[in-house]
Amino acid sequence: MALPPKETSAGPINSTEPPKENSKTKTTLNLGNIFKTNPIKETSEKKPKETALNRSFTNDELLEAWRLFAETRKNQVAEFHLLSRGYELKQNKLIIELANPVEEPLLAGFRTDLTTFLREKVGNNTITVVGQLREIIIQKMAYTNKEKFEAMAEKNPVLLQLKEKFGLDPDF
Repeated sequence: MALPPKETSAGPINSTEPPKENSKTKTTLNLGNIFKTNPIKETSEKKPKETALNRSFTNDELLEAWRLFAETRKNQVAEFHLLSRGYELKQNKLIIELANPVEEPLLAGFRTDLTTFLREKVGNNTITVVGQLREIIIQKMAYTNKEKFEAMAEKNPVLLQLKEKFGLDPDF
């Protein structure tokens, strides 16, 4: 007893029909042509070359461009607050002072937009925007009488001499 031919997705295995070929043609890489370069055909239309804009600018122009960008970010309160602080300009590098580390990713989120906007408005492609974390000095609060006396003695060392001379005790 003969078994019927098995069916596959490509068709029957033991069939007299030729197998169906894929519509894609298969090509192999010709190793002889690896190092040959194809000449690039020049089109009749020549694209204008982009020239680097290095136009000098005034601080007023930059300040106006900064203000315009800040106005576009008025809906994002944190970004607008960061932009409203201003900047410090050193050799085409705009330094924005950051109050805390949380503002670093915030600035990174819109830094490219800001840089592109300023470069276009001012006409200088060398402008860069950098965030700099400001050093925060945390002063310890004086709560006890002894801590208060020590804080005052740091400001005025004569108090220590008076304490020793009269034998005073700040903890009464």
